Amino acid sequence: MIRLTTGLSALLLASACQPADTPANTDTTELPDPDREVSVDAPAGLADAPISLVQLWSLHGFAAPEGIAQAPDGGYFISNVSGTGGDKDGSGWVSKISAYGEMIEPQFAAGMDAPQGMVVDRGILYVADIDRIHLVDPDDGTLMRSLDVDGAESLNDMAAWNASLVISDSPTGRIYRLSGDELSVWLEDDRLKGANGLTPDGDRLLVSTMTSGSLYEVTEAMNLNQIATGMKNADGVGIIDGGYLVSSWPGQVWHVTEDGEVSQVMNTQAQGILQNDLTVFGDTVIIPNWMPGSVTAWKVMAD
Repeated sequence: MIRLTTGLSALLLASACQPADTPANTDTTELPDPDREVSVDAPAGLADAPISLVQLWSLHGFAAPEGIAQAPDGGYFISNVSGTGGDKDGSGWVSKISAYGEMIEPQFAAGMDAPQGMVVDRGILYVADIDRIHLVDPDDGTLMRSLDVDGAESLNDMAAWNASLVISDSPTGRIYRLSGDELSVWLEDDRLKGANGLTPDGDRLLVSTMTSGSLYEVTEAMNLNQIATGMKNADGVGIIDGGYLVSSWPGQVWHVTEDGEVSQVMNTQAQGILQNDLTVFGDTVIIPNWMPGSVTAWKVMAD
């Protein structure tokens, strides 16, 4: 039985003091006010989430940021759609930032249409771009080549899983698979309409969906099991101790227990802050915010 609860989780903002090993030049990074506590009112009578998120840093200056991947040097690549997700206008690009939220190169790799999901695998940065996959040198941003994805309408997230790459295509409910140079539809299911975030977890793949707002697990044998639902417009998914975090792009972040109980951690919809491809890197949660064009890093705290 899947039980849905929505609740309030205060966002206790971190101290403005930087760690000792943080680079001093953080002029482009907005550090939180240590005296300001941000919270979102929840409907009366509903349970609180068992965790909260403490902001580490927030960097502005992006154009519809959507996807994130870790660079070989420990920094991050951020995809900039720079317009709507379906325009083939060559206006999209990938930025590179440091692990501490500093802008390193605003247009590290340019000339794309609407880049979204990304992954670095075996020395190559792969970028999903509507109906193509770009192979980029992660050291200098050189576009090596592009692969056409027949039948794809809006490629979204990407992940490296079981010696191959998997790519979600939201409108079709498909997950494509790239093994070497062989690209094919691996899974297509009506339950995966609006397929968005992909996160590997051992012998299973976690998939979030926008249409039903569900979190699924899929095995290599293509067995599909719903873990939780009720998170409409679900975007990114990450694994944390004792469960999962799921973002919904209009502005919500959800906590999901291992047995499928859902609670709301954060809701920034009223402030116009979107919560897009949430990704967990160790003990850091990083979320691109399509609007207002920022990327924010958080630390998970048990309440």
